[in-house]
Amino acid sequence: MNDLTDRIKELALEIGFTNVGIARAEHLSDESAHLTEWLARGFHGTMSWMEGNVEKRHDPRKILPGARSMVCVALNYYTDMRHPVDTARGKISRYAWGDDYHEIVSEKLEGLARGMSRLAPTSQSKIYVDTGPVMEKAWAAKAGMGWQGKHTNLITKEYGSWVFLGEVITDLDLKPDEPMADFCGTCTACIEACPTDAIVEPYVVDSNKCISYLTIEHKGEIPAEIHPLMEQWVYGCDICQDVCPWNSFQQQTQEKGFQPRPGNVELNLEGTISLSQSDFAERFRKSSIKRTKREGLARNARAVLEGQKRK
Repeated sequence: MNDLTDRIKELALEIGFTNVGIARAEHLSDESAHLTEWLARGFHGTMSWMEGNVEKRHDPRKILPGARSMVCVALNYYTDMRHPVDTARGKISRYAWGDDYHEIVSEKLEGLARGMSRLAPTSQSKIYVDTGPVMEKAWAAKAGMGWQGKHTNLITKEYGSWVFLGEVITDLDLKPDEPMADFCGTCTACIEACPTDAIVEPYVVDSNKCISYLTIEHKGEIPAEIHPLMEQWVYGCDICQDVCPWNSFQQQTQEKGFQPRPGNVELNLEGTISLSQSDFAERFRKSSIKRTKREGLARNARAVLEGQKRK
Protein backbone atom coordinates (compact mmCIF):
# COMPACT_ATOMS: atom_id res chain seq x y z
CA MET A 1 0.00 0.00 0.00
CA ASN A 2 2.78 2.45 0.92
CA ASP A 3 4.71 1.87 -2.31
CA LEU A 4 1.60 2.47 -4.43
CA THR A 5 0.66 5.55 -2.42
CA ASP A 6 4.16 6.99 -2.82
CA ARG A 7 4.19 6.30 -6.54
CA ILE A 8 0.83 8.00 -7.05
CA LYS A 9 2.03 11.05 -5.13
CA GLU A 10 5.21 11.16 -7.20
CA LEU A 11 3.15 10.92 -10.37
CA ALA A 12 0.92 13.82 -9.29
CA LEU A 13 3.96 16.04 -8.75
CA GLU A 14 5.52 14.91 -12.04
CA ILE A 15 2.33 15.93 -13.84
CA GLY A 16 2.66 19.42 -12.37
CA PHE A 17 0.47 19.57 -9.29
CA THR A 18 2.05 21.55 -6.47
CA ASN A 19 0.45 19.66 -3.56
CA VAL A 20 -0.96 16.16 -3.15
CA GLY A 21 -2.48 14.32 -0.22
CA ILE A 22 -4.54 11.23 0.50
CA ALA A 23 -7.71 10.90 2.59
CA ARG A 24 -9.80 7.87 3.35
CA ALA A 25 -13.07 7.84 1.39
CA GLU A 26 -15.69 7.93 4.11
CA HIS A 27 -18.68 9.85 5.38
CA LEU A 28 -17.86 13.47 6.25
CA SER A 29 -19.70 13.76 9.56
CA ASP A 30 -18.67 17.16 10.98
CA GLU A 31 -18.37 18.78 7.57
CA SER A 32 -21.77 17.44 6.51
CA ALA A 33 -23.40 18.83 9.65
CA HIS A 34 -21.79 22.21 8.95
CA LEU A 35 -23.05 22.16 5.34
CA THR A 36 -26.58 21.20 6.43
CA GLU A 37 -26.68 24.10 8.89
CA TRP A 38 -25.25 26.50 6.30
CA LEU A 39 -27.94 25.54 3.79
CA ALA A 40 -30.67 25.81 6.43
CA ARG A 41 -29.55 29.39 7.16
CA GLY A 42 -29.97 30.22 3.46
CA PHE A 43 -26.33 31.21 3.10
CA HIS A 44 -26.12 29.54 -0.34
CA GLY A 45 -28.25 32.31 -1.88
CA THR A 46 -29.59 31.37 -5.31
CA MET A 47 -27.26 28.37 -5.64
CA SER A 48 -30.19 25.97 -5.33
CA TRP A 49 -28.14 23.22 -6.96
CA MET A 50 -26.25 22.90 -3.67
CA GLU A 51 -29.39 21.44 -2.10
CA GLY A 52 -29.22 18.45 -4.45
CA ASN A 53 -27.02 15.35 -4.35
CA VAL A 54 -26.68 15.77 -0.60
CA GLU A 55 -25.75 12.11 0.01
CA LYS A 56 -22.98 12.35 -2.58
CA ARG A 57 -21.60 15.51 -0.98
CA HIS A 58 -21.51 13.75 2.36
CA ASP A 59 -19.98 10.48 1.18
CA PRO A 60 -17.86 9.87 -1.99
CA ARG A 61 -18.83 6.19 -1.87
CA LYS A 62 -22.22 7.34 -3.14
CA ILE A 63 -20.42 8.66 -6.22
CA LEU A 64 -18.10 5.71 -6.78
CA PRO A 65 -19.34 2.51 -5.13
CA GLY A 66 -16.42 0.77 -3.48
CA ALA A 67 -14.37 3.97 -3.17
CA ARG A 68 -11.67 3.68 -0.53
CA SER A 69 -9.43 6.71 -1.04
CA MET A 70 -9.47 10.35 -2.12
CA VAL A 71 -6.38 11.55 -3.97
CA CYS A 72 -6.49 15.31 -3.44
CA VAL A 73 -4.34 17.72 -5.43
CA ALA A 74 -3.69 21.45 -5.57
CA LEU A 75 -2.23 23.66 -8.28
CA ASN A 76 -0.68 27.05 -7.52
CA TYR A 77 -2.08 29.82 -9.74
CA TYR A 78 -0.49 32.96 -8.27
CA THR A 79 0.92 35.52 -10.71
CA ASP A 80 2.71 38.64 -9.57
CA MET A 81 0.53 41.45 -10.88
CA ARG A 82 -1.60 44.00 -9.04
CA HIS A 83 -5.23 44.96 -9.26
CA PRO A 84 -6.02 48.34 -10.85
CA VAL A 85 -6.41 51.46 -8.71
CA ASP A 86 -8.04 53.59 -11.44
CA THR A 87 -11.72 53.78 -10.46
CA ALA A 88 -12.72 53.67 -14.13
CA ARG A 89 -11.36 50.13 -14.30
CA GLY A 90 -13.07 47.06 -12.93
CA LYS A 91 -11.20 44.45 -10.88
CA ILE A 92 -11.13 40.74 -11.75
CA SER A 93 -10.32 37.97 -9.29
CA ARG A 94 -6.78 36.70 -9.74
CA TYR A 95 -7.95 33.15 -10.45
CA ALA A 96 -9.62 34.31 -13.68
CA TRP A 97 -6.66 36.21 -15.16
CA GLY A 98 -5.45 33.28 -17.21
CA ASP A 99 -7.10 30.38 -19.03
CA ASP A 100 -10.06 28.54 -17.52
CA TYR A 101 -8.66 26.47 -14.65
CA HIS A 102 -11.28 23.76 -15.12
CA GLU A 103 -9.65 22.74 -18.40
CA ILE A 104 -6.08 22.93 -17.12
CA VAL A 105 -6.69 21.06 -13.86
CA SER A 106 -9.00 18.51 -15.55
CA GLU A 107 -6.35 17.66 -18.14
CA LYS A 108 -3.78 17.06 -15.41
CA LEU A 109 -6.25 15.03 -13.34
CA GLU A 110 -7.10 12.86 -16.34
CA GLY A 111 -3.38 12.22 -16.74
CA LEU A 112 -3.14 11.27 -13.08
CA ALA A 113 -6.12 8.92 -13.35
CA ARG A 114 -4.59 7.26 -16.41
CA GLY A 115 -1.30 6.85 -14.56
CA MET A 116 -3.12 5.28 -11.62
CA SER A 117 -4.79 2.83 -14.00
CA ARG A 118 -1.40 1.82 -15.36
CA LEU A 119 -0.12 1.24 -11.83
CA ALA A 120 -3.26 -0.70 -10.84
CA PRO A 121 -5.02 -1.89 -14.02
CA THR A 122 -8.16 -3.21 -12.29
CA SER A 123 -8.78 -0.04 -10.28
CA GLN A 124 -11.70 2.34 -10.82
CA SER A 125 -11.60 6.09 -10.40
CA LYS A 126 -13.53 9.30 -10.97
CA ILE A 127 -12.18 12.86 -11.19
CA TYR A 128 -13.68 16.17 -10.07
CA VAL A 129 -12.66 19.81 -10.47
CA ASP A 130 -15.16 22.10 -8.77
CA THR A 131 -18.00 20.79 -10.93
CA GLY A 132 -19.62 17.96 -8.98
CA PRO A 133 -21.01 17.06 -5.55
CA VAL A 134 -17.63 16.94 -3.82
CA MET A 135 -16.69 19.08 -0.81
CA GLU A 136 -13.25 19.75 -2.20
CA LYS A 137 -11.93 22.08 0.51
CA ALA A 138 -13.00 19.69 3.25
CA TRP A 139 -11.30 16.78 1.48
CA ALA A 140 -8.12 18.75 0.85
CA ALA A 141 -7.97 19.55 4.56
CA LYS A 142 -8.55 15.91 5.54
CA ALA A 143 -5.75 14.95 3.13
CA GLY A 144 -3.32 17.14 5.06
CA MET A 145 -2.66 19.71 2.33
CA GLY A 146 -3.72 22.66 4.46
CA TRP A 147 -6.63 23.93 6.53
CA GLN A 148 -9.79 25.88 5.84
CA GLY A 149 -9.24 29.45 6.96
CA LYS A 150 -11.76 31.71 8.61
CA HIS A 151 -12.66 32.92 5.10
CA THR A 152 -13.39 29.22 4.29
CA ASN A 153 -10.73 28.96 1.57
CA LEU A 154 -8.09 26.26 1.86
CA ILE A 155 -4.75 27.66 3.05
CA THR A 156 -1.52 25.81 2.30
CA LYS A 157 1.74 26.60 4.06
CA GLU A 158 3.63 26.62 0.76
CA TYR A 159 1.38 28.72 -1.48
CA GLY A 160 -1.18 30.34 0.79
CA SER A 161 -4.69 30.08 -0.60
CA TRP A 162 -3.75 30.76 -4.23
CA VAL A 163 -4.46 27.18 -5.30
CA PHE A 164 -7.00 25.31 -7.39
CA LEU A 165 -8.18 21.97 -6.04
CA GLY A 166 -9.06 18.65 -7.64
CA GLU A 167 -9.80 15.09 -6.60
CA VAL A 168 -9.50 11.54 -7.86
CA ILE A 169 -11.94 9.24 -6.11
CA THR A 170 -10.54 5.72 -6.30
CA ASP A 171 -11.25 2.22 -5.06
CA LEU A 172 -7.56 1.78 -4.28
CA ASP A 173 -6.71 1.33 -0.60
CA LEU A 174 -4.05 4.01 -0.14
CA LYS A 175 -2.29 5.26 2.97
CA PRO A 176 -4.06 8.41 4.22
CA ASP A 177 -2.23 11.53 5.37
CA GLU A 178 -2.77 13.21 8.71
CA PRO A 179 -4.88 16.41 8.65
CA MET A 180 -2.96 19.62 9.32
CA ALA A 181 -3.61 21.86 12.31
CA ASP A 182 -5.48 25.15 11.86
CA PHE A 183 -2.87 27.92 11.83
CA CYS A 184 -5.25 30.90 11.63
CA GLY A 185 -4.85 31.40 15.37
CA THR A 186 -6.36 34.63 16.65
CA CYS A 187 -6.04 36.41 13.28
CA THR A 188 -9.25 38.03 12.02
CA ALA A 189 -7.78 40.00 9.09
CA CYS A 190 -10.13 38.47 6.51
CA ILE A 191 -13.22 39.10 8.65
CA GLU A 192 -12.29 42.72 9.28
CA ALA A 193 -11.36 43.44 5.65
CA CYS A 194 -14.56 42.18 4.01
CA PRO A 195 -16.44 45.34 2.95
CA THR A 196 -19.86 43.65 3.05
CA ASP A 197 -19.38 41.69 6.30
CA ALA A 198 -19.95 38.46 4.37
CA ILE A 199 -17.86 36.44 6.85
CA VAL A 200 -20.62 36.49 9.45
CA GLU A 201 -18.56 34.47 11.92
CA PRO A 202 -15.24 32.63 11.70
CA TYR A 203 -15.45 29.88 9.07
CA VAL A 204 -18.94 30.91 7.93
CA VAL A 205 -19.62 32.97 4.78
CA ASP A 206 -23.07 34.30 3.87
CA SER A 207 -23.04 34.14 0.07
CA ASN A 208 -25.85 36.70 -0.09
CA LYS A 209 -23.32 39.32 1.03
CA CYS A 210 -20.25 37.94 -0.75
CA ILE A 211 -19.00 40.02 -3.70
CA SER A 212 -17.48 36.96 -5.36
CA TYR A 213 -20.78 35.07 -5.25
CA LEU A 214 -22.85 38.10 -6.27
CA THR A 215 -20.71 38.85 -9.33
CA ILE A 216 -20.37 35.25 -10.56
CA GLU A 217 -22.96 32.79 -9.27
CA HIS A 218 -25.89 35.03 -8.34
CA LYS A 219 -28.91 35.13 -10.61
CA GLY A 220 -30.73 38.45 -10.67
CA GLU A 221 -29.73 41.97 -9.76
CA ILE A 222 -27.11 42.77 -7.15
CA PRO A 223 -28.79 44.36 -4.09
CA ALA A 224 -28.54 48.16 -4.17
CA GLU A 225 -27.04 48.32 -0.69
CA ILE A 226 -24.05 46.31 -1.94
CA HIS A 227 -23.24 48.68 -4.84
CA PRO A 228 -21.21 51.26 -2.84
CA LEU A 229 -19.23 48.44 -1.20
CA MET A 230 -18.04 46.64 -4.33
CA GLU A 231 -14.65 48.41 -4.57
CA GLN A 232 -14.48 48.01 -8.38
CA TRP A 233 -14.94 44.21 -8.36
CA VAL A 234 -16.74 43.11 -11.52
CA TYR A 235 -15.78 39.42 -11.45
CA GLY A 236 -15.05 37.76 -8.15
CA CYS A 237 -13.20 39.31 -5.21
CA ASP A 238 -9.77 38.69 -3.65
CA ILE A 239 -9.98 40.94 -0.58
CA CYS A 240 -10.06 38.19 2.06
CA GLN A 241 -7.14 36.44 0.37
CA ASP A 242 -5.11 39.60 -0.25
CA VAL A 243 -5.07 40.44 3.47
CA CYS A 244 -4.31 36.90 4.70
CA PRO A 245 -0.83 36.76 6.30
CA TRP A 246 -0.31 33.28 4.90
CA ASN A 247 -0.51 34.71 1.40
CA SER A 248 2.75 36.55 1.99
CA PHE A 249 4.31 33.17 1.22
CA GLN A 250 2.91 33.09 -2.31
CA GLN A 251 5.08 31.81 -5.15
CA GLN A 252 4.88 32.50 -8.86
CA THR A 253 3.03 29.73 -10.68
CA GLN A 254 4.93 27.58 -13.17
CA GLU A 255 1.75 26.90 -15.16
CA LYS A 256 1.86 29.01 -18.32
CA GLY A 257 -1.90 28.83 -18.78
CA PHE A 258 -2.42 30.87 -15.62
CA GLN A 259 -0.39 33.83 -16.84
CA PRO A 260 -2.68 36.87 -17.23
CA ARG A 261 -4.31 37.15 -20.63
CA PRO A 262 -4.44 40.59 -22.29
CA GLY A 263 -7.41 42.47 -20.88
CA ASN A 264 -8.19 39.93 -18.15
CA VAL A 265 -6.61 41.75 -15.22
CA GLU A 266 -8.93 44.75 -15.44
CA LEU A 267 -11.91 45.93 -17.47
CA ASN A 268 -13.06 49.36 -18.58
CA LEU A 269 -16.36 49.72 -16.73
CA GLU A 270 -18.21 51.74 -19.35
CA GLY A 271 -16.85 49.59 -22.16
CA THR A 272 -17.97 46.42 -20.38
CA ILE A 273 -21.57 47.61 -20.30
CA SER A 274 -21.60 48.19 -24.07
CA LEU A 275 -19.67 45.01 -24.96
CA SER A 276 -21.46 43.03 -27.68
CA GLN A 277 -22.20 39.33 -27.36
CA SER A 278 -19.79 38.46 -30.17
CA ASP A 279 -17.00 40.54 -28.62
CA PHE A 280 -17.66 38.98 -25.21
CA ALA A 281 -17.52 35.46 -26.68
CA GLU A 282 -14.28 36.17 -28.53
CA ARG A 283 -12.54 38.02 -25.71
CA PHE A 284 -13.34 35.47 -22.99
CA ARG A 285 -13.09 32.27 -24.97
CA LYS A 286 -11.55 29.56 -22.75
CA SER A 287 -11.65 31.97 -19.80
CA SER A 288 -13.44 31.49 -16.48
CA ILE A 289 -15.02 34.91 -16.99
CA LYS A 290 -17.41 33.46 -19.56
CA ARG A 291 -19.24 31.83 -16.65
CA THR A 292 -21.00 35.06 -15.72
CA LYS A 293 -22.16 35.61 -19.34
CA ARG A 294 -22.21 39.00 -21.05
CA GLU A 295 -25.37 40.14 -19.26
CA GLY A 296 -23.93 39.26 -15.87
CA LEU A 297 -20.65 41.07 -16.48
CA ALA A 298 -22.52 44.17 -17.68
CA ARG A 299 -24.75 43.97 -14.59
CA ASN A 300 -21.67 43.93 -12.38
CA ALA A 301 -20.11 46.93 -14.13
CA ARG A 302 -23.35 48.91 -13.79
CA ALA A 303 -23.52 48.08 -10.08
CA VAL A 304 -19.94 49.30 -9.52
CA LEU A 305 -20.60 52.57 -11.39
CA GLU A 306 -23.87 53.14 -9.56
CA GLY A 307 -22.10 52.53 -6.27
CA GLN A 308 -19.39 55.06 -7.13
CA LYS A 309 -22.02 57.71 -7.83
CA ARG A 310 -23.59 57.17 -4.41
CA LYS A 311 -20.34 57.53 -2.46
